[in-house]
Amino acid sequence: MQEHWSIEQYREYQKKGNRKSKYGAVKTSVDGQTFDSKKEADYYCNLKLRLQAGEIKGFCLQPVFILAPGLKYKADFIVFHNDGAAEIIDTKGFKTKEYITKKKVFEDKYNLKIKEE
Repeated sequence: MQEHWSIEQYREYQKKGNRKSKYGAVKTSVDGQTFDSKKEADYYCNLKLRLQAGEIKGFCLQPVFILAPGLKYKADFIVFHNDGAAEIIDTKGFKTKEYITKKKVFEDKYNLKIKEE
């Protein structure tokens, strides 16, 4: 049986956020931050513990890198290690063609590797 919605019904459905993620990820909130997946939220919690233990100097959420005019890459985290090194982290469950392309452009432009968790 096919269900037909009016435009108003569809807009209301979109507002409610009842849509499932295309790749099965479940949005998760921790410390007032909403993450695109439980995996990303778990990684955030792990980083907080590592920071408290003094294993890392710090970290930032969702840093944005300019790849070209009008083309950006947003990583999940950048981790700052005690030795001054920075590490780009992406917690991918599924690698889209767009991600693979942006990853290659990022690594070529910035001469850094993206660590996939």
